[in-house]
Amino acid sequence: MNASVSGETTSGGLQRLPRALQLNQPAIVVLELGANDGLRGLPLNLASANLSRMIDLARQAGARVLLVGMRIPPNYGPRYTTDFASMYSDLAGRYHLPLVPFLLVSVALDPARMQEDRMHPNANGEPAVLETLWPQLEPMLHKNR
Repeated sequence: MNASVSGETTSGGLQRLPRALQLNQPAIVVLELGANDGLRGLPLNLASANLSRMIDLARQAGARVLLVGMRIPPNYGPRYTTDFASMYSDLAGRYHLPLVPFLLVSVALDPARMQEDRMHPNANGEPAVLETLWPQLEPMLHKNR
């Protein structure tokens, strides 16, 4: 079940997650939020707290969580950019979660695999995104059998 919403922030995701968990009762939650928080320059402590709460909610609902990180352009300054990237590894370490550090690692700098907005993969980029995600997701799927 894809519960994503284009342009979503961690605050919006947190508001929607309880209902999605109740309706779908997932065994696995792939949590990939935060990029829009970063692109808006929102406080990272708020984004991290929202992600943390979503991890807690998913676990309370009986789901295992795969945390998927994003990156932001360097024009936000070195400290914010570095702290943003570290947010995901910090959460993965704190919660002992599998982590995909950067979902778009193999497509972000390839214009042929990105939409014109240079932020989202196009159809040509989706297989590479799956290849990035699959090494962490596949073992989780086998645990459900």
